[in-house]
Amino acid sequence: MAIGLNNIKAPAGATHKKKRVGRGPGSGLGKTSGRGSKGQKSRSGYSSKRGFEGGQMPLHRRLPKRGFTNIFKKVWAEVNLADLEKLFDAGTTVTPEDLVAKGLVRRSKQKAIVVLGQGDLKKSLTVRVHRFSAGARTKIEAAGGKAETL
Repeated sequence: MAIGLNNIKAPAGATHKKKRVGRGPGSGLGKTSGRGSKGQKSRSGYSSKRGFEGGQMPLHRRLPKRGFTNIFKKVWAEVNLADLEKLFDAGTTVTPEDLVAKGLVRRSKQKAIVVLGQGDLKKSLTVRVHRFSAGARTKIEAAGGKAETL
């Protein structure tokens, strides 16, 4: 038999009949429609609140609060030497504006930039940022560059 749009149908067992709730005792879901009997959960429009435990104090309110957020914490934008090696040519001066332009630092985090010593640096670069790790400073100077703090 040729398959056409006029004789397409789902394979046997793939579809099920819709449950017709509340349509008499013969359906098996008559009278209370499978909701049990009485109570808030049997009513239409019922939806429980997230974390509600029947009036008992919910778990998230029984447990104590811990810790705090330090509003004075300084957020550093981290840049590694491996990134500087990839994106900058020898003899250039690297400033925070250059790092933003190359996409290494987001503009919102431009406030404070720290250079970390992950990776190797073979080019001599003059790097002007807010902070250097000890390893980064020694690697920059060993490559013949300068590490200048803003």
